[in-house]
Amino acid sequence: MRWSGSGLTARALLATFSVALVSILMTAIVAMPIGLRVAQTEAKKVLMAKTEIAMSFIQNAPMPGQGQGAGTGPGTGDGSGPGVGGTAPGTGSGTGPGTGQTAGPGTRPGGGQSPRPGAGQATSPGAGRTPGPAASPGTGGSPSPGAGSGVGQMRERNLKLGHRLRLTGLEVVMITNGEPDTTGLPKNMIRKVASGGTVDCETVTFLDRRMIAEGRPLETPGDGIIILEKAVSGTSPEVWDRLWLALVAGLAASLVAGLLLARRQAKPISEAAAAARRMSGGDRTVRLPVKPPNEVADLARALNDLAAALSTSEGRQREFLLGVSHELRTPLTTIRGYAEALSDGVITADDTPGAGRTILGEADRLDRLVSDLLSLARLEAADFPVELVAVELGSLITAAAEAWRPRCVDAGLDLRVETPDSPVLVRTDPGRLRQVVDILISNAVRALPDGAPLVLAVRPGTLEVRDGGPGLADEDLAVAFEQGVLQEKYRDVRQTGSGIGLALAARLVRRMGAEIEAGHAAEGGARFTIRF
Repeated sequence: MRWSGSGLTARALLATFSVALVSILMTAIVAMPIGLRVAQTEAKKVLMAKTEIAMSFIQNAPMPGQGQGAGTGPGTGDGSGPGVGGTAPGTGSGTGPGTGQTAGPGTRPGGGQSPRPGAGQATSPGAGRTPGPAASPGTGGSPSPGAGSGVGQMRERNLKLGHRLRLTGLEVVMITNGEPDTTGLPKNMIRKVASGGTVDCETVTFLDRRMIAEGRPLETPGDGIIILEKAVSGTSPEVWDRLWLALVAGLAASLVAGLLLARRQAKPISEAAAAARRMSGGDRTVRLPVKPPNEVADLARALNDLAAALSTSEGRQREFLLGVSHELRTPLTTIRGYAEALSDGVITADDTPGAGRTILGEADRLDRLVSDLLSLARLEAADFPVELVAVELGSLITAAAEAWRPRCVDAGLDLRVETPDSPVLVRTDPGRLRQVVDILISNAVRALPDGAPLVLAVRPGTLEVRDGGPGLADEDLAVAFEQGVLQEKYRDVRQTGSGIGLALAARLVRRMGAEIEAGHAAEGGARFTIRF
């Protein structure tokens, strides 16, 4: 199948693409809130995970003054001096007091406890009751005053941890003693976290950006941490990342489906065009398969009906031409015979007038036949003359009856005229209407037997020609005005004409703006009615 930018395939594909694009846009509009909601939920989950990681990082970080080692040097002495125990500073988390133990003779063990914090254990001899002092301060997290142990050190440690979290890419705001290290967050949120409350995925504006915040308090009073994550909006990449693949896939699928559908729809049209070209070339055997969809099936049926109608019409035309040839040949044969007889001297002087009348009658017959053919050919022309004027139907029918009465008398027919008392005026062409009436009367005179009635009737707006002849069958009524149909059917049954008359009468009536129909007459024969 040829591809054409103006062809049905291209137009169907363009229409499908347009519908698909509109559908995809509508789908995107409908799916956008869903995708936005999903993206926001995932962003909150990410923020909560980051918050848990940050809190775990802060809680597991070493406290100030914590040590893991212990001084274990034994004290030695004679009980006269202070014990000198182990002096190695502890590095662990112990907070036990140092203990001195006497080891000299005649002395008691020293059991003094050092009140100072320390993580190591010192063992020193004591003289008598003298307590042995602990010599090494610990690095654990005792709340009592000492080196590396205050609230200030805890806050300093938290600030450093917050800085380290920022280095990993987290948006972090550290709150120290109720004050944030970065401005831009709502004060009520700062106060809530500093007072020991939590913030769960609240949307805020931070440094001119839409963010969601998760806040947690820390161990030290007035301290806390707030983790921030970029909020998701309808134009966020996170939303479009969930939609663009589906939209592109839908568009591609629509294009493929549109192309296949367009080709499928265009194929029967192409077949119909090919069939029409074959019919124009004279092939009347063309038939298309009737297949769905309904529109294609209707087109196939229409073309099949057209082919059948053309075949029937051409067959009738051939029969018509055969009939016309026969009609022309009969008077021509008669004229030729008499002409040869006259030229050969076969016809005597006494027979000459009779031969002349016969030749004249056949010539008139030929003239009428040729005139009918010319009128029939000219009827379809735009310049065919029709002059519509006011005509009184009663007068026209009466004149026609007087003109045909001698011939009806010779044929033994009972000619009747039915007219109303008041005039019946119609707007028509009187000459063309008289031609139609003559055709109808001529056909009746030819077919009627002796004594049969022939009625010319006028009613308001109507003219009828009825007879008591053999009439028409029911199936003849629909085709009575088709050229040559009745002539072909009744050629061998009764006397017929050329098959032109009724077709010519019907076309003349239509050109005058009236209607004609065939029916059954009350007299038993045919009835032809003209309505104005």
